[in-house]
Amino acid sequence: MKKIIGNKWDELLADEWQKPYYQELRALLINEYREATVYPPAADIYNALRLTDYDDVKVVILGQDPYHEPGQAHGLAFSVPVGVAEPPSLVNILKELADDLGDASGFAGPPAASAGLSELPVSGPKAEAASVRRGILDPWARQGVLLLNTVLTVRAHQAGSHRGKGWERFTDRVIELLASRETPMVFILWGASAGAKKDLILNAARASAESADGRFPALRHLIITAPHPSPLSAYRGFFGGAYFSRCNYFLEDNGIEPVDWSLE
Repeated sequence: MKKIIGNKWDELLADEWQKPYYQELRALLINEYREATVYPPAADIYNALRLTDYDDVKVVILGQDPYHEPGQAHGLAFSVPVGVAEPPSLVNILKELADDLGDASGFAGPPAASAGLSELPVSGPKAEAASVRRGILDPWARQGVLLLNTVLTVRAHQAGSHRGKGWERFTDRVIELLASRETPMVFILWGASAGAKKDLILNAARASAESADGRFPALRHLIITAPHPSPLSAYRGFFGGAYFSRCNYFLEDNGIEPVDWSLE
């Protein structure tokens, strides 16, 4: 069996790799990476699946497509590599994290200039360390938070340029496989593209749990939908969603270890 991810996802997606649509997508990507600048680097495309194996997933945070400016995308939705300044969407996510969990988030808030706040930013060694690491969300991924975009690649400076090329079908399959699991999990859907997957999740979960008499049991997963954290839409209701605490309450209620959302 071909090892693309390096964990159980390879087994679960083995048939998907062979389908005509994926072969066409692969051919397109080979050409795109040869002829244009594409993000993330090819070696990082599947980082979300590499860091969060199928059986380990507790939470799915679903985005749209990768950041399309240099140095930002590295295969985890909303995350940026160490030392890279947080894009506006991530600034808003971290602000909501701090508002939701306070000191427990391990995040002191974005610098005053980017947040539009009057307070001075926190200073000192702790703040300097946080400013270097706070944008990389791999600590979440290693605890079972799958940071998945619905589209996994993008041309430089061209948001949405790889939509409709086949990625949506691939990530739909990933979502279906997760929603079909018996173990409860949380799906956090930020933005219209992510929110459109709600029915996919519901249908996959119900199909896997349909009783012998044809009646559907209560949905075992928690689905949270909200506007995208982008400054263009966050004001419509993203802030105040308490996504992180709600997620942990649900996990604990189902006997699952909660996520440590701190990024120190």
